[in-house]
Amino acid sequence: MGLKLLHLNLHGLFRSHDLELGRDADTGGQTLYVLELLKGLASRPEVEQVDLVTRLIQDRKVSAEYSNPKEVVAPGASIIRLPFGPKRYLRKELLWPYLDDLADQLFDLYKQEEKRPDWIHAHYADAGYVAALVSRRLGIPMAFTGHSLGREKQRRLLEAGVDHEQIEQTYSISRRIDAEEVALAHSDLVITSTQHEADYQYSRYGRFQPERTVVVPPGVDSRRFYPSQKTVDTDEVNEILSPFLRKPELPPLLAISRAVRRKNIPALVEAYGRSSVLRQRHNLVLILGCREDPRQLEKQQREVFQQIFDLVDRYDLYGQVAYPKQHRRDQIPYFYSWARNRKGLFVNPALTEPFGLTLLEAAACGLPTVATDDGGPRDILARCQNGLLVDVTDLESLQDALEQAGSDRDQWRKWSDNGIEAISRHFSWDAHVCNYLALMQKNLEAEHRPSPVVLEQTVTNPLGDHLLLLDLDSNMELPEGEELIALRNNLEALNSHQSNKLGVLTGRSIKLARSRYSDLHLPEPSVWITSAGTEIYYGQEESFDNLWKDSIATDWDRNGVENALLDLKDHLVLQNQEHQTPYKVSYLLKEPGDSILPLVRKRLRVNHQVARPYLRCHWYLDVIPLRASRTEAIRHLVLRWGVPLEQVFVVASQQGDAELLRGLTNTLVPPIHDPSLESLKSQQRVFFASNTRSSGLIDGLNHYRLFSSR
Repeated sequence: MGLKLLHLNLHGLFRSHDLELGRDADTGGQTLYVLELLKGLASRPEVEQVDLVTRLIQDRKVSAEYSNPKEVVAPGASIIRLPFGPKRYLRKELLWPYLDDLADQLFDLYKQEEKRPDWIHAHYADAGYVAALVSRRLGIPMAFTGHSLGREKQRRLLEAGVDHEQIEQTYSISRRIDAEEVALAHSDLVITSTQHEADYQYSRYGRFQPERTVVVPPGVDSRRFYPSQKTVDTDEVNEILSPFLRKPELPPLLAISRAVRRKNIPALVEAYGRSSVLRQRHNLVLILGCREDPRQLEKQQREVFQQIFDLVDRYDLYGQVAYPKQHRRDQIPYFYSWARNRKGLFVNPALTEPFGLTLLEAAACGLPTVATDDGGPRDILARCQNGLLVDVTDLESLQDALEQAGSDRDQWRKWSDNGIEAISRHFSWDAHVCNYLALMQKNLEAEHRPSPVVLEQTVTNPLGDHLLLLDLDSNMELPEGEELIALRNNLEALNSHQSNKLGVLTGRSIKLARSRYSDLHLPEPSVWITSAGTEIYYGQEESFDNLWKDSIATDWDRNGVENALLDLKDHLVLQNQEHQTPYKVSYLLKEPGDSILPLVRKRLRVNHQVARPYLRCHWYLDVIPLRASRTEAIRHLVLRWGVPLEQVFVVASQQGDAELLRGLTNTLVPPIHDPSLESLKSQQRVFFASNTRSSGLIDGLNHYRLFSSR
């Protein structure tokens, strides 16, 4: 049997044909690369099946094809679309609250399969987060390609003068960076396009492990990109551009990108407008995706186009700058060849460029390049020797580089020949796929990966068919009275059904939890998730679930955590020994609030601790293994004992409970709850009780029909 591969590419618009490249900030070169990789892998005899999971979208504003649950790309390759979040198309920054739903769907999809994927390959931070959860739960090796990274994007935007708060609001940059840290911690392989990415971008992450990193440069489809002299091809380009250009025979400065801030196209227009040399010698051609009604563009795209229009007007560039509204994807190679045949230049002025597939396409067509001195272009031009690198944040430097690159025809011819030769030698698509598969096969038996948990079939299931999990630390702080008596009676009725079982969630140790629970005189729980999700006990057993312990222990260093946080003694103090457990370091804050969390995360990251802080009720801080949490403990139970996620019911009310509200479990939020949970009312399978005269617990359990006969 060959390899079974699962790719995740969640945002944007993904289909097997006619990619809407440049439609918005989420449908660009990454989409094209992943689709070509999918096709390339499917053609190889080593691969049995390769699937790509993306988002199912039902929106009249986009093609109905994106609502098709399954699309065959080629024999052995399919696109699988799963719904998560609202039905309509959303930009990637708005998908974060719904990613746990997708992780649960994939968990359900593959947990029962006899042959799970051999690898999960996640593309970008959102997919990295989902893949980390699925990889952790099912023991499937994970590969991660960031394509672009949040820390680098944040750095560049700050250098460009964008306000930090605006960056956060527009790009959800903190969530993205946190997701990248989680993805890197779980990755068996990190696949980068260039060594520069690994050395200067990924290395800024605390959980980056250089020994698990490999450079596999993307390839170019030589069937599409080559030095064409066909007049029929270039005639199509002439027809598109002639309405814009007064002298279409001039050598063009060609830019092909999406109309987003990161691509920095307005800077190119301004550098061109400032230079009488460039305006006399060249036309400027901007292929920035397709657009119909500008009012339908995203805000960022509208702003970029408005900047371009303003600059064209300010420098009176009419007749010299082309920015067509429409083109076909199959015409992109024609633009490169058209520019080459006029001795033009390809220009990439992006603020950040993790790789730059368009640079390879231009080189394959024999078109020399002036590119940003960042990331991928450094590696590409070092190998291709086909142009100049420039600091694009300095307009004078950009202007000088463009003037210099277009001034020497002999140098231009040498660059053109160098690019064509280097692409065939270093950047062929066949070589890329072969290198990729060799990596997958070589690293398949990763020694550092814990054994996957499998469904128990020889031991009686202690959890029944329906599991109710109550939080001992908040949900059950009820005074002796009518409500506690009613809860007691209802839970006894619930527990009397063989298929229904009761469980307890708590931050306490098992000893303290059992002592407190005995005071309530409630039915005996079948399972205890204690110590903030780091320990699982069954009934009255004294030892906890060893499979769970093995799965969370990876890279955990309790002493290392304490040492990493020693210098925060002005903010937090260690709790008494009775509150400490092997996989939990517990602190009490000196001042309540969550402002301490970024500082704690930074200390853990800088000291390379694979751990996560967990703040409960504004005062109590636990630091636990990265792979542990109450949510993950629940998924472990589901996997080990075969309880469907939709038949697990959880009660949440306090700060720190937000994780419990995400995913496919059913959740009850009592009427009195922490304000931090209000933002999660849009989540599926969450019931917010409204009867303020009671704890709402019984109302919620009635809502889910847990007290009805089964």
